[in-house]
Amino acid sequence: MKEAAAGWRFMDFSKAYSELGVDAEGAIRTALGVPISVHCWQADDVQGFEVFEQAVQGGGILATGNYPGRARNLAEVRADLDQVLKLSPGPLRLNLHATYADTGGKPVARDQVGPEHFDSWIAWANHHSIGLDFNPTYFAHPLADSGFTLSSADPKVSAFWVRHGIASRHIAAHIAKGTDKGCTNNHWIPDGAKDHPVDRWGYRKRLADALDEVFAIPVAGSDDAVESKLFGLGSEDFVVGSFEFYSHYALTRKKLLCLDMGHFHPTESVADKLSALLLYHPELLLHVSRPMRWDSDHVVIFNDDLKALFEETVRGNALSKIRVALDFFDASINRLIAYTVGIRATRKAILWALLQPTAKLQELEAHGKLGEKLALLEELHTLPFGAAWDALCEEAGVPVGTSWIDQASEYGCKIQAERS
Repeated sequence: MKEAAAGWRFMDFSKAYSELGVDAEGAIRTALGVPISVHCWQADDVQGFEVFEQAVQGGGILATGNYPGRARNLAEVRADLDQVLKLSPGPLRLNLHATYADTGGKPVARDQVGPEHFDSWIAWANHHSIGLDFNPTYFAHPLADSGFTLSSADPKVSAFWVRHGIASRHIAAHIAKGTDKGCTNNHWIPDGAKDHPVDRWGYRKRLADALDEVFAIPVAGSDDAVESKLFGLGSEDFVVGSFEFYSHYALTRKKLLCLDMGHFHPTESVADKLSALLLYHPELLLHVSRPMRWDSDHVVIFNDDLKALFEETVRGNALSKIRVALDFFDASINRLIAYTVGIRATRKAILWALLQPTAKLQELEAHGKLGEKLALLEELHTLPFGAAWDALCEEAGVPVGTSWIDQASEYGCKIQAERS
């Protein structure tokens, strides 16, 4: 550990945790080894920078709010991300959507977008020594207006989106080769119906067939994932790609399954799913989000749901079996602060879980000492976790405590406030 983290503050919390058999210094090192993939779309409210030959109305994902300073071009997105990297501890990656292609201001059909349109992103990532992940964009397009893309009954519509999915895999492979850090390529589609469809069978059969076509040819370097959802705006009654559909599809086709914390019923626990799914799936992709009564993609905070997610991960010795990515967007607050709060909260939850005396808790449970287990879990809340978090930030070379807020606000006043 750095000298700054080895003073009285480090020794104080280290002793408190060591009395419970926890190696606090080791927990910090482990927490700082988990990559977090940061989503590019918080910077510009999920607008993207796709150029159409004709104006396109709607069709996107709604980020509510009108806080000034939204990034208006790729250069501003990257400038904002440069600042985020300075304020966030631990290794990060950047998660891109296809609509953030660098086409030089020229319209490029989405089924024609290619690896060359992400070379500038690869150069940016290599400059920062971080990896890139990818997402085909199956929304915000005239051919998505019906509410169905890959599952569409119109063969021309489905074929277009199949070509886009295939193109995304070649882009992901190009990214993996260009960065030498791999590339997770996550497929989420918005397909669904507002009210009771009669032919659910047909939609799901078409989706499975279309995905099979997308994945038909092996593309080395594209590590493909599929993401489920319970419901959405315009798909309140029926989502084709449900959890049941994708959990089985991923298992039988040997794809990564993505669990988004906002894509389930509000009373469902994503944390509870890990111990069941990882008995059968070799890995999982987690989209860390915060629903507010529904999939509202609020900024992630250090709350019970987030802590439970990583407690279950650590208790199952499964940190090496999950990939952590963020997915939220809030246009009502300073976007740089939104990014940094979410990243730091996620890293904080990982550390929180690693600092628990898991072996001792499991031993108490195994011997039927459930009262003692409950009591110990309660006492953990008053251990000097804040000091451990400070030490992690010091070790990572990022601002400790609240000092980062002033830096983020200053950037907002100097840079973001000038954007009209």
